[in-house]
Amino acid sequence: MSKEVHPEVREVTCKSILVKSGLCDYALNCYTGCQNACVYCYARFASRFQHGQQPWGTFVDVKVNAPEVLRKQLARPRTYPGTVFVSSVCDGWQRLEEKYQLTRACLAPLLEAGFELHILTKRTLLERDFDILAGRERVEVGLTVTCADEALRELVEPDGSPTAERIETLRRAAKAGIRTYAFIGPLMPGITDSQENIEALVAALATTQIRYAYADRLNLRWGVWPALSAWLQQHRPNLIPHVKAALWSAQGQEEYERALRQRLTDAARQAGLKAEIKLIC
Repeated sequence: MSKEVHPEVREVTCKSILVKSGLCDYALNCYTGCQNACVYCYARFASRFQHGQQPWGTFVDVKVNAPEVLRKQLARPRTYPGTVFVSSVCDGWQRLEEKYQLTRACLAPLLEAGFELHILTKRTLLERDFDILAGRERVEVGLTVTCADEALRELVEPDGSPTAERIETLRRAAKAGIRTYAFIGPLMPGITDSQENIEALVAALATTQIRYAYADRLNLRWGVWPALSAWLQQHRPNLIPHVKAALWSAQGQEEYERALRQRLTDAARQAGLKAEIKLIC
């Protein structure tokens, strides 16, 4: 079971909800902040002006008018159908979505308007929306997997769904006729990058029908190192020099990435995983 995180919740309104993105043509985020509270989360930068002093995972702004704003945007002639990433700076299926159902309310309008949805989540609540997504040609669903060990997973992703349940969601999505992929990572030096962990995750993914997988080595984007450093001080203080050596220099990064590629290749071969694994650097 996940450890439920109880953030400060504010109901806010937004002026736009479908925004240009570097991941896809557009991104859709019905929440600012995320109660998954992942220690490594890259999305901190998106709230640095509104919540710069608040630790990630302790706040969520709920954009209660998101479905209404989306309908208005879709009605504009200059909003052309394209690809949409759901969600880029939050988890669209974090626990609060059970109550607000904002992400769900946006799915059908996007599909009906001809958009292609690329979904990524750490929460099995996504299965609730298979009735909208199943059988759609322009839908792709991904689940992030980081830790095979549940005790560690609870430490780094407190309110994400258990990893085994995420794997099962991938299986069920494929059975429902939804294209699937996986996101492995981030692979953090000394924490989630062990051969044992990588092999366990890849072996589990080999039991699904994913079309491909991304793997990510940890990137020290805005706000990540202070949060990770504090976590390391509390849980793995002996790893701090190792993490710095792997991530704080160009040479260290190059050597680390080379090692990760080999571990992923070996794990995929051993598990018989047919899907390609693409390492993001």
